[in-house]
Amino acid sequence: MAHLSINTPLVSVEWLHSNLNSENLVILDASIKKVVGGDDSKSEVQIPNTRFFDLKEAFSDTSAPFPTTFPSEQQFTNSAQILGINKDSAIVVYDDQGIYSSARVWWLFKAMGHENVAVLNGGLPQWINSGFETESKILNKPDLGNFEAHYKPELMKYFDDVKKASSEKSYIIIDARSEARFKSLEAEPRKGLRSGTIPNSVNLPFEDLLDKNQLKSKEVIEAKFMKLAKKDEPLIFSCGSGITACVLALGAEILGYKNISVYDGSWTEWGSLVPE
Repeated sequence: MAHLSINTPLVSVEWLHSNLNSENLVILDASIKKVVGGDDSKSEVQIPNTRFFDLKEAFSDTSAPFPTTFPSEQQFTNSAQILGINKDSAIVVYDDQGIYSSARVWWLFKAMGHENVAVLNGGLPQWINSGFETESKILNKPDLGNFEAHYKPELMKYFDDVKKASSEKSYIIIDARSEARFKSLEAEPRKGLRSGTIPNSVNLPFEDLLDKNQLKSKEVIEAKFMKLAKKDEPLIFSCGSGITACVLALGAEILGYKNISVYDGSWTEWGSLVPE
């Protein structure tokens, strides 16, 4: 069985199907309920040998006041080991929306020092549409892994970082929310959260990068990014709660942007802490 090393942030369902028997492959289902416009029905099937990545509980700091907060090194290490993830694991992450929460998990692993990880383009819908085999959704319980997290702080930004970046215009802050939310034409889905934008931020809705459940071509994505930032400019991606900002980070990584970071608290934190 081949020992996989993944050197791209995005892999196709065909690639995954051809590498299913690789000894160090770990497939993670990172599905969560979509905040806006999602299908509430849960899939009853999964890609064979999938392990469920509990983004909301096991891999978030649930003691924090805001949702899906970045966990500690120790929490991430412990939870990854329970999932049977090893230091040499080649990880492919998918979700049942296509590309939604899977990008957040890809970014979490990168921020914890693990580069051998990719998002499955099109996720479970594309796998099913391609006619590949599935299994009934079960909770696979592997042996304890030896994964160790090594936090890379340059990949995550927090409130004080973004406040400074906003006032000094030292980063280009790109918001992944819809245009209607960015322009305060539509209420935020989180109850009690005000509408608005981070000062000096620009908008690129994450769904503009998608064609149904897959990423659009590199050329199309590049045209959208180049209107906002050059390849050598430092970027901070924001959204509602740090999930879809990572879809933009995925696009930027594919395009070769080097100075990329994600605002963990995103608008949920900013809108809660900063009055109008």
